[in-house]
Amino acid sequence: MTLDSAATQQRAPSWAPTHTVQVIGTRWALAAGHALAAEAAARVLSAGGNAIDAGVAAGFCLGVVHPDMVSVAGVAPILVHVGKTNQTWQVSGVGPYPRASTRESFVTRHGGQIPVGLPRTVVPAAPDAWCTALARWGTMSFADVIAASVEHAERGFPVSNFSAHQFAANEAKFKQWPTSAHLLPGGRAPQPGTVIVQRELAETLKRMVGAETRAGGSRTDGIKAARDEFYRGETARRIAAYHRQEDGPLAYEDLAEFSVDVEPALRTTFGRWEVAACGFWCQGPVLLQMLNLLDAVDLPALGHNSPAYLHRLIETVKLAFADRHAWYGDPKCVKVPADRLLSKAYAAERRQLIGERAWPDMYPAGEMGALARGRAGAVPVAGGSSNSLDTSYVAVIDADGNGFSATPSDPHVDSPVVPGVGCVVSPRGSQGWLDPEHPGVVAPGKRPRLTPAPAMAFDAGRLFMAFGTPGGDVQQQAMLQVFLNTTVFGMAIQHAIEAPRVASRSFPDSFWPHSHAPGKVEVEQRIASDVRDALAAMGHGVSAWPDWEWRAGAVCAVQVGPDGARWGGADPRRGSLAIAR
Repeated sequence: MTLDSAATQQRAPSWAPTHTVQVIGTRWALAAGHALAAEAAARVLSAGGNAIDAGVAAGFCLGVVHPDMVSVAGVAPILVHVGKTNQTWQVSGVGPYPRASTRESFVTRHGGQIPVGLPRTVVPAAPDAWCTALARWGTMSFADVIAASVEHAERGFPVSNFSAHQFAANEAKFKQWPTSAHLLPGGRAPQPGTVIVQRELAETLKRMVGAETRAGGSRTDGIKAARDEFYRGETARRIAAYHRQEDGPLAYEDLAEFSVDVEPALRTTFGRWEVAACGFWCQGPVLLQMLNLLDAVDLPALGHNSPAYLHRLIETVKLAFADRHAWYGDPKCVKVPADRLLSKAYAAERRQLIGERAWPDMYPAGEMGALARGRAGAVPVAGGSSNSLDTSYVAVIDADGNGFSATPSDPHVDSPVVPGVGCVVSPRGSQGWLDPEHPGVVAPGKRPRLTPAPAMAFDAGRLFMAFGTPGGDVQQQAMLQVFLNTTVFGMAIQHAIEAPRVASRSFPDSFWPHSHAPGKVEVEQRIASDVRDALAAMGHGVSAWPDWEWRAGAVCAVQVGPDGARWGGADPRRGSLAIAR
């Protein structure tokens, strides 16, 4: 089915198509935030791999071909659904602050800031997350799934329209790091189609392949050897040496002792559907809380994207994000009242706070009985819209009902490429806090609360959809709107993704310095002006986004229809691609 959206594309960016095709397959479907990553996943599926093999292939490839948004040595939270056992797992794709990173060091050495560069480095989790998923649930070797990534790094790849836009908009940020010069051929932001070669990154990936080859033994032994090369081998030594040379915090021991966690996914219900997310080390539970808050609301009666409907969504977002601000943090280091936060009874209590007018700021956080925590203050900053580059995404569902949903991240603007490694090592420490009362306060061995957070949905116990998006704090908001578009309003997945969106900024931003714009709501201009005026009359601080605004997220999704057909949807806001067969 072809969706003719030319009438709404008058202000579309250069990477947004004038016509979008809904892809449908009988065997498998995938969607990714970059066309070459989608092609890498399709190549693996066509060779007989499963959804996990394909998702890992796309994940690594995003770190190569989408360096404006993703690093091979970044973060990568993952959800995996195993069709045979009907189990859903989360892989904690974010690493902790190094031993040398303390709140006090940021206060005394960096003037109370979390500055760009090496100081905000955390242990890179993505390589371990990808390898852990591949070894545990995949079927192919590391060399098999990494082939496209090596090819694109070694031979080069053409820069996409969307990436060229981001390189141009952030050229000065890239230029501040001399070791990142290969990303700016000729010393300037690459134009669409410019070929970027990353030879050092190719050598890093080939070292991992070589370790697998030398290991012999089983498939999983080989994957472990590839993984260990990064964390305990030559690559780890190069990373640690660069940090010693440049007075960075990351040490060899931080890398050598790291491993991701694998746990059952968190879940909640919404009508007949069940939704799975990653844990409180990221913002994944925000989506579950918002669905709980909306579960008893007659949304169809409000009307899709009507003032009443959007008001309800915005206030629901503010309620859930108030709890995120007050209670979310690394569960290994912070007492998180998870059961209460995710309970239907708690949602029913909180829902009563929503009235006919907008709350002027973020709501007060919910009470947690005996558990008390100081409420960190939030300082308003004019604007409050994050301009940070952020993330990408990949979703896959195969013929056997296996599902893969992952949100890799860490752009190359906030920190230098490590020489001899070829990529940025996760600067995700930018999502830490220096307020000692905040659950996300920086501490050695503690993970910052992560924005990337994939999701899955189930219908009558059957995998229905894998979905996610880039977008920082907008992620869960965009995912909520797309999910409701499909489940409540019956839209085909591509229609659901393309529908115009809103996003609240009435809470502290996750990225340092945590800007905050009380009451602000950003609205794509494809939402009618009378609706925007009605929201303003309710007390919302409405700010118009351009049509097809990239900051509104780039949701990708794969759905399974009642007859087993696989539907893929990709967001034109960032030039994503879906493929099905």
